[in-house]
Amino acid sequence: MAKLQVNGKTYSLDIEPEMPLLWALRNEIGLTGTKYGCGIAQCGACTVLVDGKPARSCTLPVSAAEGKTITTIEGLAINGRPHPVQAAWVAEDVPQCGYCQSGQILSAVALLKQKPNPTDEDINVAVDNICRCGTYPRIRAAIHKAAGQAGA
Repeated sequence: MAKLQVNGKTYSLDIEPEMPLLWALRNEIGLTGTKYGCGIAQCGACTVLVDGKPARSCTLPVSAAEGKTITTIEGLAINGRPHPVQAAWVAEDVPQCGYCQSGQILSAVALLKQKPNPTDEDINVAVDNICRCGTYPRIRAAIHKAAGQAGA
C-alpha cells in the first residue's frame, strides 16, 4: 500500500512503489489535470508540486512521493476561487491548445513562492516547460501579472 497526500487528502493505494506518480494521480486517484507528455521528464506537462517544488511526475516513483505534500492543478484553487496564477492565466489569455498549461501554472506557482517578483530571465530559467503552441510571451506576462508587476 502506498499512502499519498494529494491536495490536502490522504489516499491509500494498492499499487507498486515504482509506479510513476503521474499514473497514480490520473488512473488511481482520478485527477486528470496532470498530463502525460513525453514520459522522460523533459516537456513538463506532468509537473506537480511536491513539498512546494515542481516535480516531473512521469518519472517520479510513488515511493519517492510518499510522506510528502503533493499539489496538482486541481488543488490550487483557494476557497473555491482560482489561484492568482490561474486568474492571471485567464486574464492574459495564455492557452491555445491548453495541454501543457497545468504544468506551466504549477511551475509558475513554485517560482513565485521562491521569487515573488521574478525577472524575465528568472522565468526563463525556472519555467522550462515546453509549449508547442509557443505562448511563451503570454506565459511570461501572466507570471508578471500574478507577481503584481505590469506587463512583461
